Amino acid sequence: MTNTVQPVDALIVVDVQSAFVSGDTPVPDAVRLLDRVGELLDRARAAGAVVVHLQNDGKPGSDDEPNTPGWELYLPVKDGPAEHVIRKLRDDGFDGTSLGEVLVGAGVRSVAICGLMSEMCVHATAKTALAHGYRVVVPHDAHATYDAPAVLGVSEPVPAHVVSRVAAWSLGDQAENTIPTADVTFTSPST
Repeated sequence: MTNTVQPVDALIVVDVQSAFVSGDTPVPDAVRLLDRVGELLDRARAAGAVVVHLQNDGKPGSDDEPNTPGWELYLPVKDGPAEHVIRKLRDDGFDGTSLGEVLVGAGVRSVAICGLMSEMCVHATAKTALAHGYRVVVPHDAHATYDAPAVLGVSEPVPAHVVSRVAAWSLGDQAENTIPTADVTFTSPST
């Protein structure tokens, strides 16, 4: 049974790049993450919602260095006026990019945010979306990260699923962060 959740008019897919979901060092449970993000993409496209794929340009030598296999977006992008790829240099998808202009230009009022990494780029992008007055949905099962390493004298390693949950929870009560992917619906923005 699903909960009643108001539809959102845009989906922001954050850094679902090959280096992080395939190969030798994918995030834990990458297959589940890809399944959930794929579900969101299918529903957003079918409803005519705006879809934005953020793609991180990592530093030279990093797993997501531009124009390397790890930098490539893992899920296919569909051609069309409602689907965009926006490259970024920092965690916040709004910082130094056209994301804000794309959303405003399409008349977007609400966003669902999914992808990688929960405590970094997903969190930073969601925080700025909230600051800009968007209604923000962060489906709890559609973002992921790696385990946080142990810090000698402070803590043991923190499992990735705990890091993800804390990252979403730290957005406060303005973000809808306890909703599963199955309950997220979409609509086209009204301009």
